[in-house]
Amino acid sequence: MRWDPDLYLTYGDERARPFVDLVSRIGADSPATVVDLGCGPGNLTALLKQRWPDADVLGIDSSADMVAQASADGVRFEVGDLRDWRPADQVDVVVSNATLHWVPDHLERLPALADRARSWFAFQVPGNFAAPSHTIARDLAADPPFAAHTGDVVHPSSHEPAEYLRVLSAAGWQVVDAWETTYLHVLQRDDAVVTWVSATGVRPILEALPAGLRADFEVELKARLRDAYPQEAHGTVLPFRRVFVVGTR
Repeated sequence: MRWDPDLYLTYGDERARPFVDLVSRIGADSPATVVDLGCGPGNLTALLKQRWPDADVLGIDSSADMVAQASADGVRFEVGDLRDWRPADQVDVVVSNATLHWVPDHLERLPALADRARSWFAFQVPGNFAAPSHTIARDLAADPPFAAHTGDVVHPSSHEPAEYLRVLSAAGWQVVDAWETTYLHVLQRDDAVVTWVSATGVRPILEALPAGLRADFEVELKARLRDAYPQEAHGTVLPFRRVFVVGTR
C-alpha cells in the first residue's frame, strides 16, 4: 500500500499532539539510543532528537514513500517492518506512535517487541474504530460494487488500555501509565473528515478500488461523513479517542 506523506501532514499539528503527550510521560534522562517505530514522514521523530539531543535517534517505517520524505537534523531513517525489526542490541527507548494498530496480531507480539527496549517502551494507538469515521467507510466498502474489491482489506484495530497493561505487566514491565484521551479536533476545510481518514484508516480501502470506483466511493463517503460530522461556523469537530501506554523496567 502506498502512503501519501503530504496528505498525511494536512493536519500535522493535530496528529502531533498525541505524540507529544506520549513522549512527555517517558522518564528517560539521557538515553544513548532511541527508536521511533512507524516514524512516517519523520516530523515527529525530530522531536525525539530535541528531547534527547545526545542520543542516536533512528526512525523506521515500512513505507518507502514516507521515509523518502523524512528528514531531520541528526536523525537516521530506514525502511523496515516492525515485525522483522531485530536490533543488534537492546535500545534504551522505543516509541511507536499510531502504528501498532496496523498489525492485526500486535497484542500477541507486544511482549517480544517491548523486549527490544532496555528501559522504556511507549506507544499510542487510535481507539476510535467504532466511531462513524470508520464504521461508515467499512459499511460502504461492504456494499456492491465496492465489496468485490475490498473483501481482502485488513482494517486497523486496537485494544483497551487495561488489556495492554495486563500484557506488558505479565511480561515483566512496570506500567508507568496506561490511559485514554479523546481529542476534539476542530478541522478547518470542506470535507475535513474525509481528508483526515483518506490519509490513514480509509487508505487501504481507497487503494483497493480501481480509479472509477474509487471516485464513486469518495463521493458517497463525503456525503455520509458530512451528515455524521456537520461543518459548523467554527469548523468540523472530529472526536478522536486514543490509547496510550508507557512502561519501564
